[in-house]
This record gives sequence, C-alpha cells and structure tokens, in this order.
Amino acid sequence: MFQKLREYVGGMQTELFDIPENIRYPLAYRNRPVNWENFYGQDKVAQRLKNLNKETIPHFVVWGPPGSGKTTLSFILARQVGMEIYNFNAVLSGVPELRKLMTRVIEDRKISGKKSIIFIDEIHRFNKSQQDALLPHLEKGDFVFLGATTEYPQTSLNRALLSRVNILELEKLDNQNLKKILDNVLKKEEISLNEECLNYLIDFSNGDARFALNKIEILKAKFDDLKKITLKEVSTLIEKEARQYDRNSSRHYDVISAFIKSIRGSDVNAAILWLAVMIDGGEDPEFIARRLIILASEDVGNADPRALQLATSVHYAVKNIGMPEARISLAQATTYLALAPKSNASYKAIDAALEYVRKSSTRDVPRHLSNVSQEKKNYKYPHSYKNHWVEQDYGASGLDFYSSSEMGFEKLQNDFHRKLKNNDEVQKYQ
Repeated sequence: MFQKLREYVGGMQTELFDIPENIRYPLAYRNRPVNWENFYGQDKVAQRLKNLNKETIPHFVVWGPPGSGKTTLSFILARQVGMEIYNFNAVLSGVPELRKLMTRVIEDRKISGKKSIIFIDEIHRFNKSQQDALLPHLEKGDFVFLGATTEYPQTSLNRALLSRVNILELEKLDNQNLKKILDNVLKKEEISLNEECLNYLIDFSNGDARFALNKIEILKAKFDDLKKITLKEVSTLIEKEARQYDRNSSRHYDVISAFIKSIRGSDVNAAILWLAVMIDGGEDPEFIARRLIILASEDVGNADPRALQLATSVHYAVKNIGMPEARISLAQATTYLALAPKSNASYKAIDAALEYVRKSSTRDVPRHLSNVSQEKKNYKYPHSYKNHWVEQDYGASGLDFYSSSEMGFEKLQNDFHRKLKNNDEVQKYQ
C-alpha cells in the first residue's frame, strides 16, 4: 500500500511519486493529522474552513508560532477541497524556482482544467520584490496560494500581497490540546511514557507539538524502555533545548519589546532578565546595543543626557569586543537606563513639530535669521547680552511643541530657562 504525495522542494520538480509505508519518516511527519477531527487546538479556524470547496477557497496566509499546525492545516484544507498541493519552501528555494513551479502549475491547468494549490512555507523569508512575483498570478487566480509564517504578517509581508490574501491566525497550543496530540501519537506508535515525564515534556514544549514529538523520538532512541526513565533523565536531555529563542521569529520581537518596556518602566530586574534571554538565545548583541541607543533618546532624553553617551559607548564596545565579554557592557547600559530618570519630551516635541510642518505650507525664514548679508544687522547676537540671551522672534511665535518632563536634568534646564525669561540673575550650571 502506498501514500500518494506531490511536493516541490528545494527547487526540484518532482512528479507524483509513491512512498512505501515501511519507510520510517520522523515521528512528527508520519503522524501529521489528515482531517479536522485530529487537528487539535485550533477549533475557531477549523470551523471557518470546514465549508470551503474548490470553488470558494481563497488565498490564505496562515500565521502562528512554531508547531501550531500551519502546514498541517494547509494540507488538510487541500485534501478537503480535492486539490493537488505543491509544497514550496522559501528558505530552500528562490524566485527562479518559484517561477518554474508557477509556470508548470499553469500549464497543467490548461491541460487538465484543474486548479492547484501552491503552499509556500516561511513566506516571510521572501523580500518585497520576491513577494511581488506572486501578485499577477494571485490577481488572475492562476492557482490558490497558501502561505505560512511565524512572523506578524502586517510587518513581514508587503501591502500589495496582504491586500490579496486572507489572514488566518493560529494560537499557541495549550497544554490540554498538546496532551491530546501526544496521547494519540503515543497510542498509535505503541510508545509508553510515564505521566510525570509526559507532563514535564508538555510544560517545556511551549505549545510546540513538533518540538514535543521530536523530543519523544530522541528519548525513544536513547532509552530502551521509556516507562523506566526518570524525570531527571528527561529534564537533563531537554531543558537546554526547551529555552526557545529564534532571532528570526516573532519571539525575537516579543522579547526585545519586553526588554525595552521593562527599561522604560524602570524595572531593572525585568530588564536584566530579558537581556539574559536574548543573550542565551544567541541574539545579535549589536542589535540590542542599537535599540539601547534609541531608547536612551526616546525614553530618557534630557532627563539624563549621559544616557545617550553611555549607550553609544556601549555600542562601540560591543562592536569591537564581541561576546561573551560584551554582555557586561550591555548589562551596564541596561541597568543604567532602567534606573535613569525618564522623559520622552524630545520624542514628543519632534513628532509634534513634524506633524505641524507636514500640514502647513512652506514656512518662510524670518529675514533677520536668513543668510542675506544686509539683513544680518537686524539679528540680535545672544552672546552680546546679559546671560547670553535676548528675546527675539526665531520663527516659531505662538507655537509650543516642547514640554519639559521636569525630571532630572530637564528640571534644571527648565528652571534656568524660566529665570532667563524673568530677567533674573542666572548662575552657570554644570
């Protein structure tokens, strides 16, 4: 008995081929569900798709965390509507191979009159121009396009592609549904794993069914009898691998977001925690350093001008020293910024000014501020006046973009500025 499959992998064109059932593919692969009844944890999405047929199936991009069932959903859907599906991986192949596949699918349709599905895994790996190669075919309906991504579609896919597809979001599998999946596979494969170890594995799999099944396969290869293995043996094997951090996945953005928000919220322990998660996961240290520079201006600003100096110095250090020593410099900047007084006054001021400029006509420079020599005599040179300040029109009369936070150094600046306007004696400040 044979299982009929057709795939298009790594740019290789393959005809319909037969896979004997006695070939042992990986545990997760050979136990992939083929119907909605065994597709656990995504009931809302499944319910939405169950009534589709080959006449009503639209283009879809399926978005969700690793191991949540994106590829499985696509193949179940193809089986339901009775359409042939070609599996194309954006990591292994590029646009030339994709064009060949699209040409082949279109030619097959001319001969058979049947439309096919092209499933592109990791679609976010295609850049804008590569994604654009799909657009004319999606517009004409030459085939049905199904894509899968772990990245947030609104930022990883271009707008032209997004306007032509429906977005399906899959949730991370909860422990209850993950247990259903594992119980089914263990029963089918006649594998016995004690309940304590199984629950431990589920907790550490972070909702990723493929991760859990791969670890069961490793355990099965390492130990003769899974009934007798201890929790310590299981934990030793999987704990290090279970700390998931993929700097090319959505978790990368979630963790850096938590890191920045912790610093902004002045929680130094949380900031250090998320920094440790990124370092442990192999995040690019220069990426972290660049984000610290942005934060120093956006969230600390002139409440502590030294923050930007430190952040830029740390970026220099990270770039020239490298890991693992650079972790110390990153920790120094992280703790300093977390504990520094906060102000977003500069950030708000430039955004308010930009909004005003964009909504206004071209703004003329006052004559006494221009570079015309005969007008310079009307310009009042501040250094010629008491306290190096004199009141005059600089072209923004009546406008108010900047509002001090009254935090840290900004309060000193504000106090000084108020004294200038009140013509009080102003002392030099450091």
